[in-house]
Amino acid sequence: MRLLAVAAVTALVVALLPAPAQAAPVTVTNGVQFTDTSGAGVHAHGGGVIRVGAYWYWFGENRNADDTFKAVSVYRSADLRTWEFRNNVLTSSSAAELGSAKIERPKVIYNPATGRYVMWMHKENGTDYGEARAAVASSATVDGVYTYHGSFRPLNHMSRDITLWDDGGTAYMISAADENRDLQIYRLTADYLQVATLVGNFWDNATREAPAMFKRNGVYFLLTSGTSGWNPNQAKYATATSIGGPWSGWTNVGDSTTFGSQPAYVLPVGNSFLYMGDRWAGAWSGPVNDSRYVWLPIAFPSSTSMSLSWYPTVTIDAAAGAVTGNPATYYRLTNQNSGKVLDVVSASMADNAEVKQYAWNGGGNQRWEFQDAGSGYFRIVAQHSGKCLDVANASAADGANVIQWACGNGTNQQWSLSGGQLRARHSGKCLDVVSSNTADGADVQQYTCNTGANQQWSRTA
Repeated sequence: MRLLAVAAVTALVVALLPAPAQAAPVTVTNGVQFTDTSGAGVHAHGGGVIRVGAYWYWFGENRNADDTFKAVSVYRSADLRTWEFRNNVLTSSSAAELGSAKIERPKVIYNPATGRYVMWMHKENGTDYGEARAAVASSATVDGVYTYHGSFRPLNHMSRDITLWDDGGTAYMISAADENRDLQIYRLTADYLQVATLVGNFWDNATREAPAMFKRNGVYFLLTSGTSGWNPNQAKYATATSIGGPWSGWTNVGDSTTFGSQPAYVLPVGNSFLYMGDRWAGAWSGPVNDSRYVWLPIAFPSSTSMSLSWYPTVTIDAAAGAVTGNPATYYRLTNQNSGKVLDVVSASMADNAEVKQYAWNGGGNQRWEFQDAGSGYFRIVAQHSGKCLDVANASAADGANVIQWACGNGTNQQWSLSGGQLRARHSGKCLDVVSSNTADGADVQQYTCNTGANQQWSRTA
């Protein structure tokens, strides 16, 4: 009776929460750091989403500058774009063992029998990855303070990247084990706070991590990444009609870097499915809290197959349950003097990567999107990285270096195109190939505009 009373009170509290107006369609830009309603960065990295009432609640990693655990933060939204910070539901002071820990990939599900929200996560000691433990916390409210219940190795197995799956009242935890060589499915106890049994080690020596599970029309999909540190790699998925298998083999999805991201979660939105990935800042030696987000609609060529395509922006109609990718037009920018094109060197994903000229090879590091910045100016965005053509340090000097950098609002990332010249808004100076050099690898700079062919660029879709 007590459990029923708790569930009834929880349902009443949720019902009394102020409901937002029906969400209008919104557009989300990919490859950027989201901001919340206060303008601060959204730190929900490696996270997951749960819907309660009219809101989605997004939990994720929020780290200190040295990448140790600061908090599991939660944000809520009615439209999946406008995120309100709600709480740091678990912090480094929540328990003694969290004081210098690493906490990764928190996921939350609701237990209707106990009326509690249960969080599972990957826990390490903050100095290395030798612990490989799962940790559990729970709360009576979705965005309240979570009680930490400790960490352990499930059935004495190592446990790193994890996800949760609620299969109609029976809950499962999927985690990478045995130094990430195996990927295992566990059934949880009735209170969701412990592991009851190992359902199966279906992917012995598969070396997969970052699991994200979802179900569509009776088919389970398990989406994963390979293991390559912070660097993105090829996502693969397997399918089954029973969570206990048999499971299919692995099939590639997306491109060879999953569009510069790693799976974090797959969110059902009505009859649509939204891929939620992290573009980890560690790939360019940045702190985790500088990581970006990549959200894409999932398509289904058949009942047992899925596909991902790149879109620079995604429109989400939460009310209608629709997720739609918005294709971009990309251009090559060819220098009139050399016939070579604007190129991010070595297809680097990093801030401060050099921009030079090279012969056209069709790579994403030679394809550029022109995003309207207003007043006749554009942000010029590299397809492969989602980063902007940038005059380093917003310098106004002749000879200032031109690089790629995470897109922001600076006028040193805004360019006009007129008469074949690309002119930086902050300085009024032109994009210029140094010394009219015609060689591969010649540097690109800003310089006072003149009539030289080395400042003339053609734009070809």
